[in-house]
Amino acid sequence: MESQRLRRILIGRPLKSTEIESEKMPVWKALPILSSDALSSVAYGTEQILLELATVGAVAFSFSLPIATAIILLIGVLVVSYRQVIDAYPQGGGAYMVAKTNLGPMWGRLAGVSLLIDYVLTVAVSIAAGVQAITSAFPVTIPYVIPIAVALVWIMVWMNLRGTSEAGTVFALPTYLFIFCMLSLVGKGAFDLLTGSGHSVQQIAPPTTIPSGLTLFVLLKAFSSGCSAVTGIEAISNAVPHFRTPSQRNAKLTMLTLGMLLAVIFGGVTIFSLAYGVHPDPKGHTSVLSMVAENAFGRGGMYFAIQIATMLILVLAANTSFSGFPILASIMAQDKNFPRMFAHRGDRLAYNYGIITLGVLSSLLLILFNGKTDLLIPLYAIGVFLSFTMAQSGLILKWVRERNKGWQRRVFINGVGAVVTFVVLMIFSVTKFSEGAWIVIVLTPILLWVITKIHRHYEAVGTQLRIDLKDPLPQKESVIIVPVAGIHRVVASTIAYAKTLSPRVVAFYVAFSEEEADQMKEKWEQWNSGVRLVTFVSRYRTIVEPLVEFVERVDCRVDPNDTVMVLLPQFVPKKFWHRVLHNQSAFRIRSKLLGRKNVVVATLPYHLHE
Repeated sequence: MESQRLRRILIGRPLKSTEIESEKMPVWKALPILSSDALSSVAYGTEQILLELATVGAVAFSFSLPIATAIILLIGVLVVSYRQVIDAYPQGGGAYMVAKTNLGPMWGRLAGVSLLIDYVLTVAVSIAAGVQAITSAFPVTIPYVIPIAVALVWIMVWMNLRGTSEAGTVFALPTYLFIFCMLSLVGKGAFDLLTGSGHSVQQIAPPTTIPSGLTLFVLLKAFSSGCSAVTGIEAISNAVPHFRTPSQRNAKLTMLTLGMLLAVIFGGVTIFSLAYGVHPDPKGHTSVLSMVAENAFGRGGMYFAIQIATMLILVLAANTSFSGFPILASIMAQDKNFPRMFAHRGDRLAYNYGIITLGVLSSLLLILFNGKTDLLIPLYAIGVFLSFTMAQSGLILKWVRERNKGWQRRVFINGVGAVVTFVVLMIFSVTKFSEGAWIVIVLTPILLWVITKIHRHYEAVGTQLRIDLKDPLPQKESVIIVPVAGIHRVVASTIAYAKTLSPRVVAFYVAFSEEEADQMKEKWEQWNSGVRLVTFVSRYRTIVEPLVEFVERVDCRVDPNDTVMVLLPQFVPKKFWHRVLHNQSAFRIRSKLLGRKNVVVATLPYHLHE
């Protein structure tokens, strides 16, 4: 009762299955829940571009503008493409469902694995960048990066265990605060640029010459780093069933809103980083966004509002994964491609196993990589761009196969999306390979092999358990063996119950000496339970092994169609901590016998009242 009361306080009251509609999201809640990952990437997308260009020198920073333009065009292609995914697969699942249906189950599993990896990395990168926003504004927190990061992860776990609706309500305000702050920053930057009134503002011109050292490889590396700004777009298509009715229209509206905000804010931050002459901090303690905000507003109230809003949105970016990972894991589990427990909702209609698993994995990543954003970024986005490519390719096959009205236009849109995302995937894999991308490239096929084995296991189990409803129920009889340690109420209760199940009941007693065995036989005869007692003298003072040997002998003698049941007497103390003081032999017996094919192991509890 105490544990249930504590659970109610922490997680909330259980919700009925009929309350699922109230947990679905309107657009104003879906935007903060499912779009915070993509929105938050503007906090580090521009910085990652500048860090790569900084290897050549500040003279190369002007190339951040065409790179950002290319990324914004990529965002536009993905938004249009994923709106088609929403229309084609309103049941959710996104790239996983598209790939599984059109490319085949193996490609679906690959898309699923890619997205799950990316969701874990999204949490780690977002939390790490959020902590960087804290250290930018409050340098005194620098020594506590990892504890702060892990604590933030588990706050997210706790909030999501309380349910989607409650999490959305809590997370909406910080997301809209960030949007307001970013649009204010873009507006102030535009005013300074147009009027020349800002602090050290300078006019921006497109690059006309290529500086020495700026190779195509460096440009591609900067482009791939900046592409972290497009991750998270796919989460909306994964979660279409979680939108309020009409779910498709609401999901598409959320996707369009997200695309427009991304283009304006990401483009604006990139432009004004050039206008204010911002240089990235190589130590990573102060973010580019922090420097842009300081140049625009000074180190006053608006600056700290932007830093706090950035920190909050980066932490909330992890919430996109806490929505996407459990939903995708649930869909994969229903398809027998993931452990079955991930398919089930908890008391608050949240997918508890997925939420907790994501919290554990992302915490481990943050600890292993010391909470450093720049160390985690190279692992990031490979999985999501692989899933992007498969989703676009799968839709092309779908449109060509169905040839509905307007199919040529759809093929063109998804064809462009497939080519572009595949090119970005190749660029990312090559340019980031030595910096850590190889880890994801190696890990992806390993996890694909694991979930393929899981699928084959579930298929094999289903085949073995499947029955023909016309087949008669098999007739079986049992020989029941009751291990006894003496004569007391627990044994009496167990013997009485065993006799109601079968006339063939045998009690088995292990003695450590001949005298002890004789005493037990004499007491048993006096008791006259109507059940035969078999005694065994264990000269090496073991209990489990003699019982196992006796069970094996009985099993060999009974009819192959019959079963041998070992019915264990066990008393249950009133206080939970007393349980560690008893029933250790019963635990060892169960662990030994559960692997035997024709042996049933059961426990009959006897509850103590004091």
